[in-house]
Formats: sequence, structure tokens, C-alpha cells
Amino acid sequence: MNEKVKIDFVSDVVCPWCAIGYKRFEQAVKELGVEERIKLEFQPFELNPNMVKEGENLRQHLAQKYGTTREDSIRARKNITQLGAEVGFKFDYSDEMKMFNTKHSHLLLQFAAQHGKQQALKIALFDAFFGQRQDISDKVVLESLLLKLGLPVKEGLATLDDECEMQLLKKTEDHWTNLGIYSVPTIVLNEREAVTGAQSVGTYKQVLREYLKV
Repeated sequence: MNEKVKIDFVSDVVCPWCAIGYKRFEQAVKELGVEERIKLEFQPFELNPNMVKEGENLRQHLAQKYGTTREDSIRARKNITQLGAEVGFKFDYSDEMKMFNTKHSHLLLQFAAQHGKQQALKIALFDAFFGQRQDISDKVVLESLLLKLGLPVKEGLATLDDECEMQLLKKTEDHWTNLGIYSVPTIVLNEREAVTGAQSVGTYKQVLREYLKV
């Protein structure tokens, strides 16, 4: 049997564990050699839907939201950077780094899916935010990513102000939260089973084996 497994990867582009989780999942798929049997779609989740336009200092944001101390932040950044390096992803934190609103990013991911480049844009957004410290809510930054990936720039940017696209995004976000997904990353297999958190490569391989019978 060579049926494909549908994977809905629910995540946000400013979530470090989402980047790590994705890279681990990608590694698990490659090690099993089942790339052709996976249908992967990224689903939207906004960690900070009410984030102000100019963003907030990341360290201050985490302190206010979770009570994270500076010492906690330093340890976490070191750990995340190391875990990212283990799966070939670069985290480049700085004291000036900001947390941004991600609605525009998710609207463009929705648009890119229609052109078969959602996965490429997701990776580009992860890299832009974590690896290059860019403001992924800024239209100039997003325009450069569209150009880089060969996506229709004018059409893509137009979706950022399209009420129908915004309503579709809201409907999609509500769908996943209504299913009980309140933390990311979460992968949903064939719309039946959810695996939450950035699991190990081994765990992802085990789950995939069960569904793919390999």
C-alpha cells in the first residue's frame, strides 16, 4: 500500500520549537525515505494575535507573558540554539530582537499553498525571523521573500488587505483551536491523531511507521 499520510503541521513562524519540530520531522521523513508518501500542509496558529504593529522586545515580551527571567532567557536561548544546530537550523538571537505579529505571514502562507510553495515560504519565514532577525510583519520583508521564491508579488501582497482572505484565515485558525489545539507545534495525522510539542526524530519516525506501515 502506498497511500499518503496527510500531515497538518499547526505552528507559528515566531515559535522556536515549531522550527525545531519541523526540522526534526523533516529529518524523520528523510531517514525513513517516505517523502513521496507524505502530504504536508502548514496550518496557522498565532501566538500573539494582538501584538502591536511595532512589535515588542522579545525578552521583555516573554517576561510579561510567562514571567521569564533574564537568566531563564539566556539559558533557553543557548539550549534552543544548540538544538537548532543539531538539525541544521540557525538561531541568531540578540538582546534587541523583537516579537512581531504574524498575521501577514499566515496570509502569505495561505497564498503560497495555492502556488505549491507553502513549505518553501514557511522555511524562508523561519529563517528570516530567527536567522536574520527580520520583521516578518513588514511588507517590504515579505515582498523580498515572495521575489526570492518566484511567487507573484503583486498578487501576494494584495492578499494582506483582502477581507475574504482574512476571513478564511480566521476560519482556519478557529477550526484547529476548536479541535483543542492550544499549543504549538502540533502535528495532526490523517485528521485523527495529534502529536504535540517538538518531539524527537525517533518519536516522529515511530509515529510515521505506524501510519505508513513501514
